[in-house]
Amino acid sequence: MRVWFDISNSPHINIYKRLIREIQAEHEVVITARHHANTVDLLELHALPFEVVGRHYGASKMRKACGYPVRVWQLYRHLRHRRLDVAISHSSFHSPVVARMLGIPSIYMNDNEHALGNVPAFLCATKVMVPEFMSLDACRKQGASWDKIIRYPGVKEGFYLWSTDLDRLEYRGGQRRKIFVRPEPWTALYYDGVVGFLDELLLGLHNHVDVVLLPRGPDQAQRYKEQRFRGIVVQETPLALEEIARSCALFIGAGGTMTREMAVLGVPTISVYQAQPLGVDRHLIDGGVMMHNPKLTAAEALDQLSGLERRRPNRILLDKGEAAYRLVKETLLELGASGNVH
Repeated sequence: MRVWFDISNSPHINIYKRLIREIQAEHEVVITARHHANTVDLLELHALPFEVVGRHYGASKMRKACGYPVRVWQLYRHLRHRRLDVAISHSSFHSPVVARMLGIPSIYMNDNEHALGNVPAFLCATKVMVPEFMSLDACRKQGASWDKIIRYPGVKEGFYLWSTDLDRLEYRGGQRRKIFVRPEPWTALYYDGVVGFLDELLLGLHNHVDVVLLPRGPDQAQRYKEQRFRGIVVQETPLALEEIARSCALFIGAGGTMTREMAVLGVPTISVYQAQPLGVDRHLIDGGVMMHNPKLTAAEALDQLSGLERRRPNRILLDKGEAAYRLVKETLLELGASGNVH
């Protein structure tokens, strides 16, 4: 069996690296990727073989719209003679459309009910797999029929964090506490908030604690290398999750996967996401797994830091994640063996 993974963004590598390696033991795996955020660097870091097809088209909605069919065609042309059996992706709006063109079944995973690209992906995918806390009505409104939708237990982050060596996550902070900050997703289609809203927070923190900024791309990295941000460490090379978790006293994230990862792993986490939290975020916030303060100040962050205690990784979400992993793997192999597109 030939299984195609389209890795279109850096978080997808952690999501699928275990699944890829397990499937490689018995089947052939084809990985496509594009230059976006740290995607290519992380694929190389984890020694996963991949082929670059197409690129990201930046923050402009017009450029994204024009670039979308271009990458669909590039992928189709690249893969049409590969005799693939099944496709799987997370948030790759291209993959289900290309799979339909190739005549093979596909699984499309997503945990963002506001992503506009869900519409073509939901329409073309054979199966749509979403977390149990994501609104089914939202899926239906974006084109997923009831018979396509499979809800997996827990949250996406549990899907891969369950197999993490938890002993390697023990906090090893130094004398000076360290705060990691993940800025807003400038180029994401769903993000229409203010760019640079974290500037005042960063400037207020760095004289009191060590601040490590985890940029989402080279443009963002360059911005925070400006003289006024001197003293803030801009981490341009990818760090393993375990490395961040071991040294992080507090994680501040403007939404996205990394924020939820740290929260699930027990790292004190504050989301500063500016829009209405996603269903999965709301579940974590309501359950006390992470905090949400879109107007967080440096004084508030430092006050929280002084009173926060490190928790153990969330066992409930990790156990659900293992069940979700088994479900996704079973569904993928069954689809590939059946060749049933719809």
